Amino acid sequence: MRTSSLLGLAAALCALLLAGCGGGKSEEPAGGDLDVIATTTIWGDLVRNATCADASVETLLSVGEDPHSIELSARQAAELRNATLVVANGLDLEEAFTDVLLDARDSGTAVLFVAEELDPIPFGMSGSNESSDRVTALDPHVWMDPLRVAEGVRLIAAELSARTETDHTACAEAYVARLEALDREIAGLLESVPAQSRNLVTNHDALGYFAARYGFVVVDTVIPGGATLAEPSAGDIVDLVERIDSAGVRAIFTDETSSAELARLVADETTHRVEIVPLFSGSLGHAGSGAETYVGMLRTNAERVADALSR
Repeated sequence: MRTSSLLGLAAALCALLLAGCGGGKSEEPAGGDLDVIATTTIWGDLVRNATCADASVETLLSVGEDPHSIELSARQAAELRNATLVVANGLDLEEAFTDVLLDARDSGTAVLFVAEELDPIPFGMSGSNESSDRVTALDPHVWMDPLRVAEGVRLIAAELSARTETDHTACAEAYVARLEALDREIAGLLESVPAQSRNLVTNHDALGYFAARYGFVVVDTVIPGGATLAEPSAGDIVDLVERIDSAGVRAIFTDETSSAELARLVADETTHRVEIVPLFSGSLGHAGSGAETYVGMLRTNAERVADALSR
């Protein structure tokens, strides 16, 4: 492998990261009298389970859309003011429209930034590629840990119970039990991955909570940082390939919501075979994907990780 070829490759491939897509909307069938808006499909599914589907839930993003890059339409921004509750992730996940969410909150809409209440960890806590700027930012991808999400479900139920005449505690606790069972199931699925293979390289830094929960190390990322909008430098690309070779990394885990082309081309520069494995990291999946629900999404991710690293 020649460093000069990597430098040229990095310069040419940065253009692959240019992205642009419009805001989306996904409406679920009307339930009860609660009008809840969730920013992502993941939190929308969690709201429905926290209320036993006793809510009309609208998600600002559609299935397959990247929460890091979507901007809201004027109509969507206006609709936020009429919701009983807006459930957002926070911690800059919705970086393209955080100001709209804050404006809605300032105007009197109840907005719950769930991730901020779930003991978030800094970027780099689960990996060896730490830098002073990364560890000062908090990782928004809390949904990769089902036990943190269980606490989030309780928070959502409590917020809605406080604003209506219905107590959603029983619904929330029933779903929390499912999440606790899911956590045990995932741990069992991952038992087949040997210690020396528990090194993760990801498209962007989205698996920190997964790694911390289940005993993995995030070695490096193709796109620097926790968003999908950044661009790697030539030096980043060279360092990444060297880390993959040094750690004997067997797979690069990419995002179903973003292009894997850069990851594929990086894998081609390594000295051993590296598989490209897509995971669901920012959105639920379409019908037939196995990731149509939050529980299905995490189970499918765990199965793919185990399959890729246990061979």
